[in-house]
Amino acid sequence: MPKLHLLFNHNLTDKQRKDATKSFHIDEFVSLPDDLQQLWINIPADLKSLNGYLNPIETYLKDSVKSGDYVLIQGDFGATCKMVGFAKQLGAIPVYATTKRDVIEVKEGNAVIKKSVFQHKMFRRYE
Repeated sequence: MPKLHLLFNHNLTDKQRKDATKSFHIDEFVSLPDDLQQLWINIPADLKSLNGYLNPIETYLKDSVKSGDYVLIQGDFGATCKMVGFAKQLGAIPVYATTKRDVIEVKEGNAVIKKSVFQHKMFRRYE
């Protein structure tokens, strides 16, 4: 059975875990080691190029991902784009989570506060 490798800024919700298990027949979820997770979620906004920055994550994925595994890739747009191509080179299937956003407006005194609630809908393959 394939694994789902998480190149993702958040923790999966129970709904996402159930969906991945059902949709992709996932039997194992693989998080990045802590040091690589910190590298992924803290990509410097002022970094002119990602060349070299993502090498440790690429090395880890090269050693961990098998052809046919899934990789959930979401985060910095440039890094996401780069890692989607890299995952495809490894024979993996890169995916992302889609959500439905509900906006709730609450009036507090003279102020209106908007709150966005995101609900997982499905995983979609990068094409």
